[in-house]
Amino acid sequence: MTRSDPWADAMRAALDEARAALATDDVPIGAVVVDETGAVVGRGRNRREADADPTAHAEVVALREAAVARGEWRLDGCTLVVTLEPCTMCAGAVVLSRVDRLVFGAYDDKAGAVGSLWDVVRDRRLNHRPEVLAGVLAEESTALLLGFFDAHR
Repeated sequence: MTRSDPWADAMRAALDEARAALATDDVPIGAVVVDETGAVVGRGRNRREADADPTAHAEVVALREAAVARGEWRLDGCTLVVTLEPCTMCAGAVVLSRVDRLVFGAYDDKAGAVGSLWDVVRDRRLNHRPEVLAGVLAEESTALLLGFFDAHR
């Protein structure tokens, strides 16, 4: 996507979260939740290693923070912006949180559940299907992940 992409600033904030995950040796994936006005109401980064928590994915952390900030679990009007295509757990959390939109950077060919391996968020059998926008600053997201995994091989 181009620099004029309307979601580029939010994705840059998610990338900042992803970089912060490196301090705890977590996979650098970051997420932010923005409300209808564009204000960030939730931030998250992978914290599985830091918290010894298998559910501490960036998306779940950001959605939890947004729910606390808004005082309710329904995140109608909000957008989740994440650096990597969500896995099945996180795609389910996207549906259950009722966000209006999911924006992500890089596709995840190994575990992606928003088009790569599965398409949980657009499954017509579910009661909520957010809008999906993919590929926002995908190159930056991919480079950050490749750098991390190259250093760990």
